[in-house]
Amino acid sequence: MRGSSTALSPSPVVVWLTGLPCSGKSTVAALVAQAVRARGREPRVLDGDALRRSVSADLDYSPAARVEQARRAARLALDALEAGALPIVAIISPSLEARAAAAAILGERLAEIHVDAPVAVCERRDVKGLYARARRGEITDFTGVSAPYEPPPAPALRLDTAAETPAACAQRVVDLLVARSALDGDGAGRAGS
Repeated sequence: MRGSSTALSPSPVVVWLTGLPCSGKSTVAALVAQAVRARGREPRVLDGDALRRSVSADLDYSPAARVEQARRAARLALDALEAGALPIVAIISPSLEARAAAAAILGERLAEIHVDAPVAVCERRDVKGLYARARRGEITDFTGVSAPYEPPPAPALRLDTAAETPAACAQRVVDLLVARSALDGDGAGRAGS
């Protein structure tokens, strides 16, 4: 039987994975979601590509639109959090301003995680050929080629996806969630296993 004590309630945390295109955000998000579900919480993955096809279909890739994209993702994450889910946002959110817009909505609940990989590694992973198209000038405002990425100065975690496996990166996120009391420390299995 569940008690009514708030000490048993998980702390509200929103995982916010930011990084270059093809840095590994979606892969890590999926593995974290599996681990969250295995520990009895309902994850809600909010992926930037999916958001672009739905609630942000009207936005372009200008700096102002990217801030608005982050604001919308943060609002959806807050709604999911208030519904009892554990939101995992995987979105480039390339500027300090875009992530500040998210922080203004989420406050202390935000766990900003930098999914870090060099541009050359991201290009090798790019199965859609977007980096090549951006280098040919076919795509404008492409983060990492024709638009800047501003790394977070003090993220809750920095995941080096060029050196660490996706499972190891996901486990580090899970460990952070346990440390922040968003997940039970006695979960079933490890992330990615």
